[in-house]
Amino acid sequence: MSLQRPRSRYQQVADDLREAIRRGTYGPGAALPSQPELARKYGLTQTSINRAIALLESEGLIRTERGIGSFVLDIPTVKRVRRIPPRGRGSGSSFAEGMQKAGLKPSTKLVQVDEITPPPEVAERLDLATGERVLIRKRHMFADDRPVQLATSYVPMSAAGDVSIAFPDTGPNGLYERLAERGHRVVRFMEEIESRRPTEEEADFLKIGRSQHVLEVIRFAFDRTGKPLDVVYNVFPCQLWKLTYEWAAEE
Repeated sequence: MSLQRPRSRYQQVADDLREAIRRGTYGPGAALPSQPELARKYGLTQTSINRAIALLESEGLIRTERGIGSFVLDIPTVKRVRRIPPRGRGSGSSFAEGMQKAGLKPSTKLVQVDEITPPPEVAERLDLATGERVLIRKRHMFADDRPVQLATSYVPMSAAGDVSIAFPDTGPNGLYERLAERGHRVVRFMEEIESRRPTEEEADFLKIGRSQHVLEVIRFAFDRTGKPLDVVYNVFPCQLWKLTYEWAAEE
């Protein structure tokens, strides 16, 4: 490859590697050549190569493991569809459906179930009085055994009753059915979406760099009086998900 001015040389290297990824020279999960190899190939310093790699990582095309190398991401983009108003009886969650449509095998690991004092932000979102406790349910989600999403749910103990409501483990539909049996029926959902940098815990689990962004989708579930019965923090890498919202025009 002949590098030409005035475009920055590291950007031209990124362009070349990006095209190689797109045409399959480096397929899903494949390792890129090491930075010393790329420096020799392009006749540049490793500093310039590092900038090119950082650019591809920020675009969500690769992930870099310190001391090991850079790898092409091997999970396809999953489409997360929201219809407004919803069609049929929904749970507000589409993880398994989205994974299956992408040809991936979804699985979930329940990593925490506890009665806790909620963080102030959660207490405010659930409109809790001082001293009220919540059920926390933290789940790790995988596609073909690869980590793709974290979901942390908070339910007021006044609605949950006790932590046994979380067992056996179930998706949102099952939990909401159990809440309904206790007289707390979910009738409406709302979501807030934000792009941000991952925490150290999130980056480690999702195997992404701290320079990459995650989408945080906060889902609220309300009863008929407008009281929040559940707030769920869903976190996933931006490059793995495409959010699509549909709604009908008023007649």
